[in-house]
Amino acid sequence: MTEAAIEIVKSQWIASLELQLGHSSYGTQLTKTKRSGPLTIQKAFYPEGRDCAHLYLLHPPAGIVSGDELHVKIDVKQGAHTLVTTPGANRFYRARTDLAIGDPKQTQVTQINLDARAKCEHFPLETLVYNQANGVNNIEVKLHNSSVYCGWDMTCLGLPSSNENFTAGRFAQLNTLYCDDILIYHDKVLIEPQSNIQHHAAGLAGNSVFGTFLAYAPSEQVSNEQRSQLIAQLREMVTENNANTLISITDIRQLLVIRYLGQQAHQCKSLFIELWKLIRPLYIEKQGVQPRIWFT
Repeated sequence: MTEAAIEIVKSQWIASLELQLGHSSYGTQLTKTKRSGPLTIQKAFYPEGRDCAHLYLLHPPAGIVSGDELHVKIDVKQGAHTLVTTPGANRFYRARTDLAIGDPKQTQVTQINLDARAKCEHFPLETLVYNQANGVNNIEVKLHNSSVYCGWDMTCLGLPSSNENFTAGRFAQLNTLYCDDILIYHDKVLIEPQSNIQHHAAGLAGNSVFGTFLAYAPSEQVSNEQRSQLIAQLREMVTENNANTLISITDIRQLLVIRYLGQQAHQCKSLFIELWKLIRPLYIEKQGVQPRIWFT
């Protein structure tokens, strides 16, 4: 390996974190942790009791630069329940422009697997994509037909409040969700300023913040009638918050797909939390009490 190649390897942070949660008479426990690089958790917390383990994903650099790769895998075994979140926003920083010193791509991949009767709530805080970033963010969820999943992602392009719009660079995101290995949700977005997707009416329509909230529960737990009633409640909440132009709600084969398109990350998060508070009692059979880490 040449000295230049060694320097490129040194400048990369390849991080991975594998978590496994099991369920026993003691409740949900973190049964396996395997990590490499600057990606970890402290421990499992139990603010709601032993049946639900709260996990805070920690990435000390707090951002992803060119050449970095983050890989997170979460396996939730039969009957276990976890809520996974982050203490702060993730960041895709400006990518390198000198290709001679390495690949400019910045990658984050999250895989979540749920066994029978497992429950997972995956709520990372917002992702900030800096101008001239070259980011890839993939989220893959694999469910058993008796498991429950609630998860969101929130993406902010540029830093408009600092007059730093996303005018150059690239950001690709892929969300997929499988139930019993059958693909029921596939959503891919590729944002490049030259494609005009940011300003096209069929794209982001001039907005800089977009988010997706997915919620799935088996029909044995939530009937079609109950889901219809819930959707009516969700839409009523959206109307009460004057957010009809910001939020859409779709029911796709037992999967609720809730989308936000607007200008404010804080607004997106606040609306998603209020929707979660309505969904959680029916899907998770717990009240929607916000993790304390969200208030710090």
